Amino acid sequence: MKISTDIKPVSFLKSKAADMLKQVNETHRPIIITQNGEPRAVLQDPESYENMRNAIGLLKLISLGEEDNLKGKSKIQDEVFSSLEKLVDS
Repeated sequence: MKISTDIKPVSFLKSKAADMLKQVNETHRPIIITQNGEPRAVLQDPESYENMRNAIGLLKLISLGEEDNLKGKSKIQDEVFSSLEKLVDS
């Protein structure tokens, strides 16, 4: 994947919006939109965007779990299952 082919100026977006939408939906590669030579926005297909958001959510959960583990806020698996079995048997 050559990211340099996916960088377009805002003037290109104005004149070729339909073509750009077709490209991002077919290739699932985002397009970086520039203004005055600086990156200003990213055009991305909805499926890739949703996948990215889901991945970020999972990474956040992993990070929170690691933080809890470092703070001693975790339990050994056997303890958890033992507690659950006691609740079910009650």
